[in-house]
Amino acid sequence: MPATSRPRTLVRCCAALALTAAATAGCGSGADGAKGATLKLVTGVKSDPFYITMACAAQEEAKKRGVKLTVDGSAQWDVAVQRPIIDSVGASRPDGLLVSPVDAQALTPSLAQVQNAGTKVVLVDTAVSDASIGVSRISSDNEAGGRTAAKALAELMGDKGSAIVISVKPGVSTTDARIKGFTEEMEAAHPAITLLPVLYDNDLPATAASQVQATLAAHPDLGGVFAGNTNTAQGVATGLQAAGRQGTVKVAAFDAEPDEITALKNGTLDVLVAQDPAGIGAQGVDQALAAIDGKPVTARIGTTMVAITKANLDDPAVSKYVYRSAC
Repeated sequence: MPATSRPRTLVRCCAALALTAAATAGCGSGADGAKGATLKLVTGVKSDPFYITMACAAQEEAKKRGVKLTVDGSAQWDVAVQRPIIDSVGASRPDGLLVSPVDAQALTPSLAQVQNAGTKVVLVDTAVSDASIGVSRISSDNEAGGRTAAKALAELMGDKGSAIVISVKPGVSTTDARIKGFTEEMEAAHPAITLLPVLYDNDLPATAASQVQATLAAHPDLGGVFAGNTNTAQGVATGLQAAGRQGTVKVAAFDAEPDEITALKNGTLDVLVAQDPAGIGAQGVDQALAAIDGKPVTARIGTTMVAITKANLDDPAVSKYVYRSAC
């Protein structure tokens, strides 16, 4: 089926858990002991529309619940940048901390210290490997998203040629899961497509652009790229345009930020696997407040994802997943 006629594909993850969480939040949305609590949100990259969308929704939910929430975030995806922010937040001892850790291992000691001091920690979007950290973990089912990207990309490629994954860096829980889902789907269901070794761009679009151009030079049969996150997608699009291969190399990308939507419309990107950062932010507030108030907390919540194409972009059920660049 050609890309222009692909039906809307929804990936619903842990729906029962999400409904349970919604019910838990609903019963606590009136007057409760958590009213007046202080919450902090520390995002992965504060200028990223994914995290802006999450922060906006978290602030809206906090206002609705009558609590104060302040937002901070890393200037870049870097442990050395985020760790001092988490340590500073911990020193202020808020009632709750929503945090998107930029590494699955390195930030555990800082988060453990915050948690041991009495702050209720909720991991939003990304997580750490230590299962004792966090009263709740809220994220997309990133493996399922990777599988969705692989299916869409294989179809666009006509199940032939070479494909490559370009992502941020190893050790990031979300993007690692996307790569796993993508690779497993390609190897199991699309064996005629040759998967090239994964490349990492350290979240730098310029690096992704040069990587895709170098890959094209070495592998002229390159037919598809899976971009693991927004900055990577921007770099891949730039690199393909510079190489004159826009449109001939199909691109599946994660997220639905404004620049990606523009690229989808002009044909530089072909499929966007959009997450629900607004849902993650709102659920994060609700779960933190439930924990503060001694109410039931849902340990793991998976949020909806949707595959966006040119054909379904104007569908209101899909367009609501497009990310915001400001509140």
